Amino acid sequence: MATHECVQLVPIFQELAAPQLDTIESIVRHHHYQAGETVFSADDALDQLMIVSAGQVKVYQLAANGREQLLYLLQSGDIDGEAALFENQRRSSFGEALVPTDVCSIQREDFQGLMRQYPSISINVLNVFGKRLTQLERQTTSTATESVEARLANYLTETAASLNTDTFKLPLKKKDLATFLGTTPETISRKLTRFEQQGLITQKAGKTIQINDADQLLLAE
Repeated sequence: MATHECVQLVPIFQELAAPQLDTIESIVRHHHYQAGETVFSADDALDQLMIVSAGQVKVYQLAANGREQLLYLLQSGDIDGEAALFENQRRSSFGEALVPTDVCSIQREDFQGLMRQYPSISINVLNVFGKRLTQLERQTTSTATESVEARLANYLTETAASLNTDTFKLPLKKKDLATFLGTTPETISRKLTRFEQQGLITQKAGKTIQINDADQLLLAE
């Protein structure tokens, strides 16, 4: 993905003039990760804004017994590490690419220099933080009110969009997917079977899903 496209994925850079975007492009760094590669680890310096330009990243912590605890997923267009742009911190979680993933990053020092140069970026950052808080509240609400079918359907369609294909291998293990959606692995299996019976998806060997009708799938309740 071109740098310009990557920068424009980030809400805090939207509505900036072309010369400002050009300046931002000059400090962006690009990284590509294969499925299964570590994107970041706990105790790494949190000193950069990370933009997922394509792919999917699983962010998790390790419990005392060594088991993974899924925190959230980063998909195409998502940003992570905004706090890194303002203060020195260390990461408390791990990030692993679930599929081939392209990431752009901007270092704290470079970004703070931009904010001094373009105060409009500071305003956009505050607006984005407010939006992220609203999204977190909405996600909490949806977990409490939306059906498992609706949450699963959203995950499948978002994953397909992230991979730009209607046929894909589920990047997450069913237990992790169940944690992410607030349900059990057995329920995930039952709902997938129901979607298949309705003709919305086809389940193939090796955890592979084929979406047959994304529009109808999103109407699942």
